[in-house]
Amino acid sequence: MENNNYDVVIVGSGIAGSILAKVLTNAGKKVLMLEAGLAAGIAMDQEANYKNYQDYLTTFYNASAKVPNAPYPNIKDAQSINVLDIEVIQKNVPATKGYLVQMGPVPFASDNTRAPGGTTLHWLGTTLRMLPNDFKMKSKYGVGVDWPIKYEDMSRYYQMAENEIGVSGDVKDQHYPIEEKNIFGKDYVFPMKAIPTSYMDGVMKKVIDANSKIILNGEPYKLYCISTPQGRNSIPNTEYDITGVKWNLATKTLDITRNDLKNYNPVGSNWDPYTGQRCEGNASCVPICPVQAKYNALKSLRKCDIGNLDIKVQAVASKLLINETSNWINGVEYKTYVKGSSSQYETQLAKGTIYVMAASAIENAKLLLASGAANSSDQVGRNLMDHMTVLRWGLSKDPIYPYRGPGSTTNIPTFRDGEFRKNHAAWILPLDNWGWAWPTNAPATNVINAVNEGLIGKALRSHIENIVTRQFFTHFECEQAPDPNNRVTIDPAYKDNIGNYRPVIHYRATEYMLKAFEASGIVSEQMFSQCDIEDFTSYNPTDPDYVTYKGKGYTFAGAGHIVGTHRMGFTKEDSVVDANMRTWDHENLFLVGCGNMPTLGTSNPTLTMSALTFKAAEAILKQLEQ
Repeated sequence: MENNNYDVVIVGSGIAGSILAKVLTNAGKKVLMLEAGLAAGIAMDQEANYKNYQDYLTTFYNASAKVPNAPYPNIKDAQSINVLDIEVIQKNVPATKGYLVQMGPVPFASDNTRAPGGTTLHWLGTTLRMLPNDFKMKSKYGVGVDWPIKYEDMSRYYQMAENEIGVSGDVKDQHYPIEEKNIFGKDYVFPMKAIPTSYMDGVMKKVIDANSKIILNGEPYKLYCISTPQGRNSIPNTEYDITGVKWNLATKTLDITRNDLKNYNPVGSNWDPYTGQRCEGNASCVPICPVQAKYNALKSLRKCDIGNLDIKVQAVASKLLINETSNWINGVEYKTYVKGSSSQYETQLAKGTIYVMAASAIENAKLLLASGAANSSDQVGRNLMDHMTVLRWGLSKDPIYPYRGPGSTTNIPTFRDGEFRKNHAAWILPLDNWGWAWPTNAPATNVINAVNEGLIGKALRSHIENIVTRQFFTHFECEQAPDPNNRVTIDPAYKDNIGNYRPVIHYRATEYMLKAFEASGIVSEQMFSQCDIEDFTSYNPTDPDYVTYKGKGYTFAGAGHIVGTHRMGFTKEDSVVDANMRTWDHENLFLVGCGNMPTLGTSNPTLTMSALTFKAAEAILKQLEQ
């Protein structure tokens, strides 16, 4: 192989890029990481990291809209997608507010963060595994495509990811509506004990488990609640014996290392290892954990062998250089901006032996399209997916006290899998501890409305206590099936502040999704009635993501789960990468991140993306050792 400056060049410092850098540098490989965001958070100096995080918190506290990106800088020269920029798409007129160019017919509804640590800065922290049938949707249900790997192939990589993130949960509590009742293997446990169930979840679990029998499409279903595995620190599990992952040069595999001295050691904050070792129950997991008890990718980045890692910040990848003879990648062209808010930049070139794109599914696709790379299958940018999420909310008869604990500690898995997937999308149904904050911006709006109605003093306090303490909220995260017309494209008419392409998004809700929205309403109506919840759900036809089906209207929200655009597959004719995340077209180009996922399933994708990254790291190390 060509002897270049670095063994590996990685674009992006989110969870995929950070895990990859950690594994590669600790295996003795020289790595260059290009990060589009500012240097904040990357420093190894504890005092600098503390100040940076306090600045994030101050920005969050002062923000009027506590949306996912509220604490973090949105740099003109490396813009992030922001949910505040979602607007109605007028007929034949694209929506261009913000970073995305929305061609519709409905706008893409999720965001991400371009900063050190990536979107793990504001993820919820849910770490559910995909289910076995999620990997074989085409052969099992006739929908979408099958993965080129099975659930069984992923088991060891899931264990690596759960160790890296530090998952809290109870394996024995994970009961799913599938034939394989135990998907974790005998005697497996999570690194830490389950996060304590919130008060609201405890109350609702008793009611749901006892009463909720649902009829959908003529079939009976039993709703039941289970605890949700999470990437946040709790009590270390004394039965857990995995200590990490190590490259075995002799066998050319990543080995899971174990120790008889059982007990997982939680990773604290990046400014103080003794801060953030236990979740404190803050209800602000999205957009920020005040103490870093929740995992973020900067924790993995700090585990790198710093002697083998160089990081360039304010470095926006703009083009891959392709050798016309060999079809190998020769370099990554990137632009280093000066101020972040001007059009001043310098163009530079990064060279290595292997190149890895570890940005979001949208950014990876945009860069590949701008480079004319990896697209012999015409699948780059296609099959953009998200969990199209339908919100439902109401008031309980008695106080249930939301806003306590992390965003969610419990979910209803009844509709995560089943024969109904032949007809409409599956979903997971979390119980949320945010009251009506997501759908109505409560409790602030409750106060405003009450004051406008003339309530003050004791009457106002009594009214708010009565309303806020009874707010119940849940959401149906519906899996989106791959659709080649849901896609990212580029257009020279749309460039950003430093002359790079802006992503152009084409997006719609197929009938497979609309049927799931309809089904969610049927289930929600029965569940609310049986749980004595007064339904206050309403959808406004002027909402940007308002759709109709069979005469009823629904507003869907994005879940922040940006998936697809460079999917893995069995052949170069139907996919962009193989089962090791290596591009079919370029032997020294790997893609990591959620863009590789052929289907979405009903689990938050971060854990699966992390597991796939360990698989890719193993393949990269094998290739470097050839």
